[in-house]
Amino acid sequence: MKTIKYISIRVLAVMALALVFALPAKAQLSDNGYASIDWKFNIPINDNFANTASGWGMNFEGGYFLSDNIGLGAFINYSTNHKYIYTQPIALSGGDLYTDQQHSLFQLPFGAAIRYQFNRGNVVQPYISAKVGAEYAKYTSFYNVFETYQKTWGFYISPEIGINIFPWSYGPGLHLAIYYSYGTNKLDKVFNYYQKGLNNFGFTLGLAF
Repeated sequence: MKTIKYISIRVLAVMALALVFALPAKAQLSDNGYASIDWKFNIPINDNFANTASGWGMNFEGGYFLSDNIGLGAFINYSTNHKYIYTQPIALSGGDLYTDQQHSLFQLPFGAAIRYQFNRGNVVQPYISAKVGAEYAKYTSFYNVFETYQKTWGFYISPEIGINIFPWSYGPGLHLAIYYSYGTNKLDKVFNYYQKGLNNFGFTLGLAF
């Protein structure tokens, strides 16, 4: 958790520096390129392991417009969600274990993204997109000084609706998007917890280039 916190703080610092140094640059990377760096707020759905909404996440995306409106690119993002479990018995092969737990779910999807962007070249540029790829997830239960975890891989898909706003003739713009995501990851090796699939929704907020 501390590692993710430090990474997020450093990335936010990089975003601030990028804003300063990019002010004299063009609003977008090139006539056909695009990119965004975002803070990510993630809310798990139907998750009985770690269902607390969390802002410990970042999103990175970049691509190239193949036509006036259609862009193809790549993405990578991450998020961490938590849940505290009060002391209760956990059935083990050697008997019951009485302890409280701190659950943590780390998600790292990455892959390809396709978008359809409206009003390219204007101040306000809404878009719709779909992201497809792989997702790494780690489910961890921390109890006392111990931890039990499971690492999994799955298929990932995420539709998204967003908007880029370029209020200045030069410099980066603002990026805001809402998303839903689904990963086929499966939990079945951390105590008696079982979960098939990862459902999330949330939003990202950051800089557009």
